[in-house]
Amino acid sequence: MGYAQLVIGPAGSGKSTYCSKLHEHCTTVGRNIHIINLDPAAENFDYPVAMDIRELVSLDDVMEELGLGPNGGLLYCMEHLEDNLDDWLTEELDNYLDDDYLVFDCPGQIELFSHVPVLKNFVDHLKRKNFNVCAVYLLDSQFMTDVTKFISGCMSSLSAMIQLEVPHVNILSKMDLVAKKKDIEDFLNPEPQVLLSELNQRMAPQFAKLNKSLVELVDNYGMVSFVPLNLRKATSISYVLAQIDTCIQYGEDAEVKIKDFDPEDED
Repeated sequence: MGYAQLVIGPAGSGKSTYCSKLHEHCTTVGRNIHIINLDPAAENFDYPVAMDIRELVSLDDVMEELGLGPNGGLLYCMEHLEDNLDDWLTEELDNYLDDDYLVFDCPGQIELFSHVPVLKNFVDHLKRKNFNVCAVYLLDSQFMTDVTKFISGCMSSLSAMIQLEVPHVNILSKMDLVAKKKDIEDFLNPEPQVLLSELNQRMAPQFAKLNKSLVELVDNYGMVSFVPLNLRKATSISYVLAQIDTCIQYGEDAEVKIKDFDPEDED
C-alpha cells in the first residue's frame, strides 16, 4: 500500500513552499518522501522533483499551439493528464514501491478542486492503485483577518472536501508572518454565536438568514477546522505531518520499535 498527500489550495497559499520544507524536514529526520509536480505552469523548484507533469504536457506549448489563455490552458493541461491516467501516470507510479510516500504539488486554480472533476478522477485513480490519499488544503493565515474571510475559507475548504471525498486536513499556512496571532487563534476554535454576531454586524440585515445558515453549516457538521503551520518550527511541521499520517494510516503496519535503555540511567 502506498501513501499520498494531495496538496491543494488557492494560488499563493504556500503549497510549493510547504512541499519544499516538508521534504527538507523529512530528510533531516531520515524519512523518505517523493515530491511530484502537478502544475504545468511551474518553473522553479526548491525540492527535488520526482515526477513532473511537464514531461507529459507544457502550459506554454498549449497556450502557443491552441491560442488559450493561462487559465484555459491550465485546465486543458489537467484534462490531458486526466486522459492519460492509465498510460503516463500508471507508468510513472510503477517506479515506486508499495510503501512509498508521495506528495503531489497541485496548481492553485480553485475550480480544479471545487467543481471540475479532474482531481477527483486523479484521486480515484490513486486509490485504485492502492494508495491511501489525504487532501491537504492550505489557506494563507494572513487571509483570516475577519469573520467574513473565515467563512469564505471554510466554504472553499468544504467544497473541496465534498468534491474529492478523501480524508482532509486544513492548514493555516504562513503563521510565521502573522503579526497578531491572537486574531488567528480566535478562528481555530470559533464560538458559533460569536461568529454569527460578528457576521450580522458586518453585513446588511437582509443577509441575516444566510449568515445563520452558514454558521450552522460550519458548526453542525464539525468538518472544517484548521491546523496552524509555522514552517520555521520543526515541531509545527512534525505536528501537521502527524495529523496527515493518521488520516492515511501511515506507519500503522510498521513494527513498534522499543528503544534500549540502561535502567541505571533512570532517576
